[in-house]
Amino acid sequence: MREPLRVVVIGGGTGLSSLLNGLKRYVHPPGKSISLNDPLEDDSVDITVVVTVTDDGGSSGRLRREFEMLPPGDIRNCMVALSEDEGLMSRLFQYRFAAGRGLKGHSFGNLFLTAMTHLTGDFARAVRLSSEVLASRGRIFPSTDANVVLEAHLEDGSVVAGETNISKSRSRIVSLSLRPRRCRPLQETLEAIARADLITMGPGSLFTSIIPNLLVEGIPQAIASSPALKACFVNLMWQPGETMRFTAADHVEAIYRHGLPGLLDCVVVNTQPVGDTLRRRYAAQRARPVENDIPRLASLGVAVIGRDLLARTKRVRHDPEASAAVALELARAGRRQKMRLARRRREPKH
Repeated sequence: MREPLRVVVIGGGTGLSSLLNGLKRYVHPPGKSISLNDPLEDDSVDITVVVTVTDDGGSSGRLRREFEMLPPGDIRNCMVALSEDEGLMSRLFQYRFAAGRGLKGHSFGNLFLTAMTHLTGDFARAVRLSSEVLASRGRIFPSTDANVVLEAHLEDGSVVAGETNISKSRSRIVSLSLRPRRCRPLQETLEAIARADLITMGPGSLFTSIIPNLLVEGIPQAIASSPALKACFVNLMWQPGETMRFTAADHVEAIYRHGLPGLLDCVVVNTQPVGDTLRRRYAAQRARPVENDIPRLASLGVAVIGRDLLARTKRVRHDPEASAAVALELARAGRRQKMRLARRRREPKH
């Protein structure tokens, strides 16, 4: 018997759903043994998702303020993306009330997680139990159980607090921090990172979904010391208010600046051009495709994996199957890398 490939996905927001939707198809049901003679053996994965908890807008923000709990929205999206059955239960968790005093704007899944948190007294446990209800094919952990606020230092010298305000800012983001600054990750998160074959960041909002996880004390150091392969799925388009005019290398530099230099081994970029109709539609929102500046990426010491990752939809999105295929390829490379390191440690020293 061989263990499944262990993939740790770090991020948040809706951008992560495409990758998780693709990866979950390779998760075998609990209790099923994988034979070495099974041709799909190498495609069996174990998924852990580490999700940011800085959302302060919409339904999540309201629940966070009223019940002094961690925001449930990003975690709910991950649970649904990983759910075994994308039918009624998943639709129920994503259902958003269109009317009703106090209910309008809330999603059922957010309310469910809120109730479960109060029943159990622990947000992380509430996430685990709610994931079981949805039969989610993976483990989901908040990046920290502390009630943190995201702060941004902008190019014009101002400081903006709160994820919602940061997303609306017009000045370029220089750096991010958390308040309180010292917050710890869950022990389960650190263990998953240490055992991983592949650690991915993105796709998703660079400054409000990916980097906040790296501001949690101990997470960048755990990633750096893990023998896993570390990869970033670069976003397809600029994000107004966050990454206007950002190239692929700008994404990597921002991760290094907030985490640790050299934190990534490779970046995954899209090589399929965005169609003219979609380009015009996004240009009206001041968004353009992210440029793959390969020479600058090489100077940052990362390998570049270019693939056609574009979904054939009416919006610019990562294709779940194509993204998952790259992740599997990298996870296998990470497993081989770990095995080589283990062999070297066992070799007698002369």
